[in-house]
Amino acid sequence: MKKVLSASIRLLVGAAFSTLACAPFAQEAYPNKPIKLIVPYAVGGTNNLLARLLGQKLTDSWGQSVIVDNRPGGNTIIGSELLIKAPADGYTLIVVSVDHAIIPQLVTTPYDAVKDFAPVATLGISQLLLVAHPSLPANTLQEVVSLAKAKPNQLSYASAGNGTLSHITSEMVNLNTGIKMQQIPYKGGGAALADLLGGQVPLFFSVPVNALPHVKGGKLKAIAVTGPTRLSALPQTPTFSESGMQGIDAKAWFGVLAPVGTPRPVINKLSAEINRIFSTAEIKEVLSAQGLEPFISTPEQFGALIETDRAMYGKVIKAANIKIDN
Repeated sequence: MKKVLSASIRLLVGAAFSTLACAPFAQEAYPNKPIKLIVPYAVGGTNNLLARLLGQKLTDSWGQSVIVDNRPGGNTIIGSELLIKAPADGYTLIVVSVDHAIIPQLVTTPYDAVKDFAPVATLGISQLLLVAHPSLPANTLQEVVSLAKAKPNQLSYASAGNGTLSHITSEMVNLNTGIKMQQIPYKGGGAALADLLGGQVPLFFSVPVNALPHVKGGKLKAIAVTGPTRLSALPQTPTFSESGMQGIDAKAWFGVLAPVGTPRPVINKLSAEINRIFSTAEIKEVLSAQGLEPFISTPEQFGALIETDRAMYGKVIKAANIKIDN
């Protein structure tokens, strides 16, 4: 009887050591099949460009195909829901933008933007630039505020649409200063910028890459930039903080998420490789052409950013009673 028990114990111990020995091997084997990279937007645009760039570089690094799957619609909800229904094994990922923190504040979603996703890595980030048509009799942020106070409800601003980052950031300024600029919503930033250039609307929060050529060409005036530092391309344009206005911390960021429950070793491997790729000179050059800077972070830092931005934008949405287009 003792011999039987002893033999059983040896078998159990041997199996345990065998499992432990195989665990690192199993982790190192990732990935051993194609990876799907969901983009919750139509083909074109920054999310799509970053996803295809990342997919190609991961394919080059790991020798496994990365398939970019565009799933637009439902204000990014369709693609996001597809991700959370996928197996949590690291073979289905999604490239999101700051919209991931904003959309659930505006509409009911079948998921929690924090609890149902596992942050992997950030890719790039861009501040926002407040630009004005040359006809606006204001050249600084304080002059814009004074003009709005002198003409209540008469000064307007363009937005890329209801509930977009440009809309929310403009309302941040309203709430911060007590002024009431009127929103003129457009169907996208391109249309808003076009009417700004035409003088149909005086102000717009733009991503810098779209506005810079027009500022340098004298067709627009740069008023102030969000974020902690000035833009290297516009060193004379102050930040909002330097202009005497705190709390305007809006920014456009992009990152990669996995389904919650994805094994931590897989998350770590993905995060490390994405950070390596987006730290290279080649990628920095591509990002710069899109008006972005590399944004390197740990999964924990990315998760904290999502929570912080969700709370920040949620307060503005509620205070300004912002509604989204259906």
